[in-house]
Order: sequence, then C-alpha cells, then structure tokens
Amino acid sequence: MTVRPQRLNATVAWLFMVGSACFAMGSVPAYLNAIGGWVDGITYAVGSLFFTSASYGQLVQAQTPAMTAVDAVTQHRPAPVRLWGWIPHDRSWLAAAVQFPGTVFFNISTIAALTHNATAAESDRYVWRPDLYGSVLFLVSSAFAVLAVSHRFFAVQPRSLPWRIAWFNMVGSVLFMASAIAGYVVPSADAMLSARLAVAGTFGGAVCFLVGAALMLPAWRRAVTSAVVATSP
Repeated sequence: MTVRPQRLNATVAWLFMVGSACFAMGSVPAYLNAIGGWVDGITYAVGSLFFTSASYGQLVQAQTPAMTAVDAVTQHRPAPVRLWGWIPHDRSWLAAAVQFPGTVFFNISTIAALTHNATAAESDRYVWRPDLYGSVLFLVSSAFAVLAVSHRFFAVQPRSLPWRIAWFNMVGSVLFMASAIAGYVVPSADAMLSARLAVAGTFGGAVCFLVGAALMLPAWRRAVTSAVVATSP
C-alpha cells in the first residue's frame, strides 16, 4: 500500500478536526435541545469514529519514516506505509500507539451511551469506565507527544508549531479527563457528579483538539520548507 505523505498528513488533520467539531457541537446545550438526546448521542459516536480513523492514520505516519522525512518533492511521491510497527524507543510513536486504543475506548463509551434507560450502575460500567480509560490514555499520549518535541516537559517553545500542537492536545486531554471524572453517575442520587463540568470539559477539550489538528497543516508546510532550506547548496 502506497500513500502520498502530504495527503496522509492532511487526511489525519481533517479527520481530527471533524471528530473534534462533532464533540464540541454535541456538548453545546442549544444543539442538544434542538435535535434531541438520540441525535446528540449519534453526533458523539460519529465524532469518536473520526477520532479513531485519524489516530490510526497518525500511528501509520509515526511508524513510517517515508511519511515524515520529506521535502517539497517527496511529500507528493507515493511511498509504502507500515500498517504495523513496534518502535517503543520513539516517543512520537509511543504517543500515537497509546492514543489509538484511547480512541477505541471513546468508541465504546459513546456507542454505549446511546442505550436508553440505563441504570446508574450500567451507565458507570459501560459508559463512564471506557470514557475514563480513554481519557487516561489520551493524557499519557499527550505527555509522550510533549516529550517528543521538547527535551524537558515544561520547556517553552512558543515559536514551534509542533510544541503548540502537543500542548493544545495536552490541555484538551486534561479537560477530557475532568469531564470524564465529572461524568461519574452517583448511584444514590442517579445523577452525575457535575453535569456542568462534564459538558464544559468536553467542549473545551474538543476545541483544543480542533485547534491542535488545524495547526498540523501549517506545521507540515513549515517542516517541508525547512527541509528544502537544509538541503539547498
């Protein structure tokens, strides 16, 4: 299987943007009131599928050197991709490899949330737990991503687009984690710990992921330009 590196990067970016937009839209109360709970749940489920597709594309990108080590010419040249890899010493690969199962947990939780009349215990088991596991994996993935672009975790590199992307995703992961914790359904009250925080965390996290994904496009162009400059006589 061969893919154009530039096309793969753009596809991953757009898949993440669409998935993030679905989560952001689904968490807006006005949208929920307008279309109802069932369609709102479908919006989350569809968004999670976009996340999973994008995450796998990013994993393929991370484990295929030909997809990232490119210049103005080779970025448009089809190259074979590695659909499976094991590169535990590469932090970029670790970030992608940890993120992918996290998106699968979001698939499980969003699809399970479509079940009506679930008890508090059922909701916590089939919706909240996968959501929490996915959020934990997103946090770990974001930490690997930050370390992949920085020598130190809290190194500040505001001019670096990869650094900005990594930290937008880190903040988004923190907000998703806050949303997951707040979404725990207390059996005695049959209500979430904080519905307001759950909604706000999801919306804020989705917006952060959306911005981070959008920055992948100019980051790619800047990296290609740098490669051209570096190889110029």
